[in-house]
Order: sequence, then structure tokens, then C-alpha cells
Amino acid sequence: MAFKKTIDVQAAVAIAAAEAIAAKTQGTFGVGGLMLDQHGNVLQSLHNNVIKQGLIFDPTAHGERQLIDWYYAERAKGRELPAPEDITLVTSLDPCCMCSGAILAGGFNVVVAAPDKNAGINFDQAATFDALPASLRAQAGASFGYPAVLGSSQYSRAGSGAAPKSFFIGKTIAEPTQALCSLVFEATSAEVMEKFSTDPSQELLRDPATLAPDHAIVRALKQLYPDALAYRCAPRLPDAGLAPFLTQAMARDREHGGAGDAVALLDSFGNLLLCMPGRMSQSGIRSAFMETTRAYAQLRYKLMNGATLAQQDEVRKFLGHPKDGTFVFAHGPDGGAVSFMNLGAYGSTMEGPLPAANPTQFQYVLSAMPEADLAAICAAMPPLYRDVIRIRPTPVADHALIAALT
Repeated sequence: MAFKKTIDVQAAVAIAAAEAIAAKTQGTFGVGGLMLDQHGNVLQSLHNNVIKQGLIFDPTAHGERQLIDWYYAERAKGRELPAPEDITLVTSLDPCCMCSGAILAGGFNVVVAAPDKNAGINFDQAATFDALPASLRAQAGASFGYPAVLGSSQYSRAGSGAAPKSFFIGKTIAEPTQALCSLVFEATSAEVMEKFSTDPSQELLRDPATLAPDHAIVRALKQLYPDALAYRCAPRLPDAGLAPFLTQAMARDREHGGAGDAVALLDSFGNLLLCMPGRMSQSGIRSAFMETTRAYAQLRYKLMNGATLAQQDEVRKFLGHPKDGTFVFAHGPDGGAVSFMNLGAYGSTMEGPLPAANPTQFQYVLSAMPEADLAAICAAMPPLYRDVIRIRPTPVADHALIAALT
């Protein structure tokens, strides 16, 4: 049941700003958002949850992504909700690539307050959405709105993109509210980014395969994925031995409403840590990659939350940051919204530059498009993704692995 109603863009953005302040208090990225139906009823509001208790909880827990998963979860419970095209998300910050892909995959509308010149889908504020694959730009132009901010300060702007829905009587944002949305995010960004730099460097990592079977880390890993540590390859060189694990997960992906995708996570020693399907029947954005990266982050969080500093250090050494390992996708990206969401979520998982020694961190077995076309999509992404993280998916080198999945 709706708990609030707003038929004014300014009032809606003020709710998003309040959520952003709550996020700052929690110690995570200062971003908030809400979901409205076609009458202005607030269906849900929430904020970024990437960081909890000073630890990385879920790199995909951005406001918009969480709202969309909430929407699908409520519908799965039998709640009657409007179709996505009659839903409007209001967010305090321009959606990142992950959230933009999720919004487009679902067919939702969005009203955006503050710009994000590094990771926002409208980073250049041109509202042409050249950062998206060409096939998605028209949809974004018709559903992503940037209301006018009237005034003369640096926060003022002309309206662009899609016009706010007709139920909004007031269709502009007040300068102080716009400034608040920008400043809360800026005030949290550097501090949160430091949380992504607390993992030990690769030379300090330790092999989890050397732990006793009853060690707490091994038990937790196998509880999450029973086949963890059952396969090992040369570091960063997945081979045909990985095929049975991918094939099994691909079958489960189909059972869960997907197209037969799967994603494996190998650590820096070549150990298989996870290999997971998506759960697309539960939510149209719960792809195999989203499930895998979220599960790994939450495993680490569960082991570290409430632990001593020494115990946390041990977890980080045996379960290192995935940037030092390898994600192996059964299917490479295509030009669709879910694939773009995956690329963005991968960027959120890495958050900073890839190690120079691990340029092939993102590998795929089966190609969905020519490598040059995929490279062009990555090169057009906002600055964080193309210039800092430098996302560049590459095909696996082992032809036997490709043949096993073909």
C-alpha cells in the first residue's frame, strides 16, 4: 500500500534527497530514490546500500537497481502493481550504466536530479545517450527525464530528455534541492571509494585450497556453492575443465527463466569459487552476473561483519577482491539492455582500475557479437568505465572450452 503521494517533481526529488542523506549517515554513497505509480503514489523509497557497517555489502546495491528488484519481488508475491511503463523512478543522481541498463530492460521511466560526470549515463548532459548501445538510445530518450532547475547558480539547467509524466503538476526542481543532491553524493564518494581499496595486493593473497575442509571460510564458501574449489586451472586461463560447471549452471539458468547464461568466478590462483545461473523468472534483472558478483560480495561481508580486524584480514587474503581473479561468462555481451546492465555492474564491482597484470579479468566463452563491435560499446561508456576501469571483455583462449559449450 502506498504510504505517500507526490504530484510535484520538486517534492519527489526532496524525498530522494532525504534518502541520499540517510545513505550518507550509513556511510555509503549518498544517493537515494523512489518509485511512483501513474498517480504519484510513492510505492517505495530507499537508498544506496553498497556499504553497510563500514564494509562492502553489495556493489550492485544502487538505489534504482534495488527499487526494480523490489518491484519484481512484490509482483511475485501477488501484489498488483502498474506495468513498468506506468512507473516512474525518481533518483537523486544520474543513473550509472548498471542502473540504466536495468531501467531499460524493465521498461521503466526515470526522473533525474543531479548529474554524474563520471559514471552517469547522461554524463555529458546532452541527453543524446551516446554512452548506450545504438539500439537503446531512442528508448532512453523517451523515458529518461532531466527536469529544469530554474535559477542562476551552477546547479541551474534547462530541462532535457523526456518530459515528466502528466501526473506531475510541478515539473521543475528547486536549486537548493538540486545542490543538496549533488553535494551529498560528492561528500561521500571519496570516503566510500577508499573502502574498495582495503583488500591486500595480489602478492599477499593466500590460496583457499590450502585451508582445511572444516575451516570457516571453506565451509561458508561450499555452503554457498557446493562445487567451490572443485576445479582449478592456470591463473586467468580457464580451460575445458570448467565446462561441466558452466553447463550445469546454464541448465539451471533456463529453469529459472533465463536464456541459458552462467558466470563463474575464479580466484587469482585459478580456483573455482562460484558458478551461478541467473534468476530471471524472479526479476528481469537478476542475471547470472548480478547473482554471482552479489553472492561473492555478501559472502565476504557475512564472514567479516562482526569479526575482529585479524579475522577480517584473513578473509580478505583467502577471498581476495575479484579484480585479482577472473569472471568467466558463458555468453559474451550483446547490444541489449541486460548486457549493458552487466557491463555496468561489472564496473561497479571493480570500482577502480584493473590491475595492470590482469587485463583479461572479464572473459567470455561464446561470442554474441564481433569483438570490434563490443569494444566500441565499451569505448562509448562514461569516463569511469572507459578511462578508469577500462572495461574490455575478451574471449577465452581455450578452444576446447569454447567447443564444449557450443
